[in-house]
Amino acid sequence: MRKRQAVRNDYKCSTGLNIIPIFQPPHSPELNPIERFWEFLKTKLQWENCKTLSQLREKLAEVLETITPEVVISLTSYNFILEGLFSAAS
Repeated sequence: MRKRQAVRNDYKCSTGLNIIPIFQPPHSPELNPIERFWEFLKTKLQWENCKTLSQLREKLAEVLETITPEVVISLTSYNFILEGLFSAAS
């Protein structure tokens, strides 16, 4: 079965289940919430000078421990996806 047909079949199965499929254009990392999270992490670690992989892991663990659920929500929220989709469509 072709991918497009599979998507149509999945959409037909999901109607009535309170599921709204959102089709994203290909190659659009700005619409992927995890990309904003990775950018946030890279910003926190950009000036760290780790000589070993163990040091990098320790620094990363320190940064991850400071991240609150509110920060994760603000970086990966559904509103961000909608804003990205609306800007891509215009």
